Parts: sequence; C-alpha cells; structure tokens
Amino acid sequence: MIRWILVAILLLLSLTFFLQNQEQEVTLRYFFGLREASTELWRPVLSAFAIGILVASILLFPAWVRGRLELRRKTKALQEAEADLEQVRQALEKTSRQAAGQRDRTEEPLHE
Repeated sequence: MIRWILVAILLLLSLTFFLQNQEQEVTLRYFFGLREASTELWRPVLSAFAIGILVASILLFPAWVRGRLELRRKTKALQEAEADLEQVRQALEKTSRQAAGQRDRTEEPLHE
C-alpha cells in the first residue's frame, strides 16, 4: 500500500513539473557535438523517466520470474507434505482404533 502511495506522489510531482515547464526551451547537445536540438524541458525529462522505468523493469523481470517459479515449487512441496501428513494421521487413527478395539476385547468381564 505504501509503495502505491509513493508511486502516486512521484507521478503527481512529475506531472506538476511537466505542466510548470511546458514553455521552457532547452538545447540538447548530442555526443561529440555532431548535432544540437532545441526542445521543451519536459520532453527529455519524461524520456529519461520512461527509460529508467524500462531499464528497471528489464533488470527486475528475471528475479520476479525466479521468485514465481520458486513459490510454485514450494507450494507444490507444501501440498505434498500436507497430503503425506493426512495419510500419516489416518494411519495413526486406524492403528489407535484397532488398539482400542483389542483393549476392549481383553478388558471385557468374564461371565462365570
């Protein structure tokens, strides 16, 4: 929840920055002075923001996939362990019922 609030605040601040700097011009000088371009300030800032989000997404995607696969494996192992536990409980109940039945037969009073 806090993450979404922080993202909303960041987007709101970015939008405010873009709206306040619509008319300001900047000159972009590319590598080695080969080309210069004049544009509004918000365009390079928005481009850098978008590229940053793209790069972060690309870098975090493998870890996210790995985490999902590990979660799936552990969930399957947990389900198998729960099934094994249920089988052991049923076997224990069956054994305890048989033992109780044998005790009842041995403890019956003798009719003389």
